[in-house]
Amino acid sequence: MIIVMKPHAKNESIEKIVRLIESRGCDAHISKGKEVTIIGVVGDKSRLSDQNLEIFEDVEKIVAVTESYKLANKKFHPEPTLVKVKDVTIGGGNLVIISGPCAVESREQLLSTAHAIKKAGAHILRGGAYKPRTSPYAFQGLEEEGLKYMKEASEETGLPVICEVTSQNAIEAAVKYVDMLQIGARNMQNFYLLKEAGKSGLPVLLKRGLSATIDEWLNASEYIIAEGNPNVVLCERGIRTFETATRNTLDISAVPVIKEKSHLPIIVDPSHASGVRAYVKPLAMSAVAAGADGLMIETHPNPEVALSDGPQSLTFEQFCELTEAVRPLAALVGKSI
Repeated sequence: MIIVMKPHAKNESIEKIVRLIESRGCDAHISKGKEVTIIGVVGDKSRLSDQNLEIFEDVEKIVAVTESYKLANKKFHPEPTLVKVKDVTIGGGNLVIISGPCAVESREQLLSTAHAIKKAGAHILRGGAYKPRTSPYAFQGLEEEGLKYMKEASEETGLPVICEVTSQNAIEAAVKYVDMLQIGARNMQNFYLLKEAGKSGLPVLLKRGLSATIDEWLNASEYIIAEGNPNVVLCERGIRTFETATRNTLDISAVPVIKEKSHLPIIVDPSHASGVRAYVKPLAMSAVAAGADGLMIETHPNPEVALSDGPQSLTFEQFCELTEAVRPLAALVGKSI
């Protein structure tokens, strides 16, 4: 349930309703716009059934919310959320580019990549220190050693850094070195991990699960926000379909659907969506045209010898070409790089 207050409602009226909601064992979430304040009610709304909230002073109307996700719902929070990662803002009029290797393999590999992507216009450095792989025999990442390299790369270049976490232990290590946590597709519905990520206090990038619906994805984000962490960015990275020409199928429609359903920013990962280097740039351009708030692009100094996802990783030169290609397109849709 949402209580929409009249324009310029008095603080006393808002506080009175919040006290009532909380006295009945529900939670009140306030979203203040330039003129209108919205109060979202989370909990058993039947406890308020004996109250005629619509006739309270300064109440405009009561709106029922049928979706199971509340805090991620645009009805609860009409203003778009802007997520700060150090001095980088994701959402609004920005097109944020996140880039780096799928896996941190060495200090030299990561530092060279960090300097190259910054020169090409990237805003955030990504790197995998913990790698959940389909095969248990594949490279699993350098773990805390890799996190230390990420911290060093951030200090050298000034780029914020993001790393995927796969367990509570990984979160406890990562918060000492990185600026943003990533929950990968395979862990989208690892609800315990989502809660722990929410408690970390760091912004969280939540990738869509391989076969997850958009509502399931938004409900997963709810677990993070419910822990008091509103700084969630969604990432469309392709879903599993019958098609075999690409690694996954990029659901470009997820961008406008999320924009309609949620206030959270959404970025697109065309690298994992396609699995094919040649397709990354055109898919990135389609994501920008659809209104995405950012891109996540895998880049490697020598993709031919990459320990993870070499076929989809761009060289430094190819990454530079991509950023130059999307720059004018971003301007056309009202975003700046």
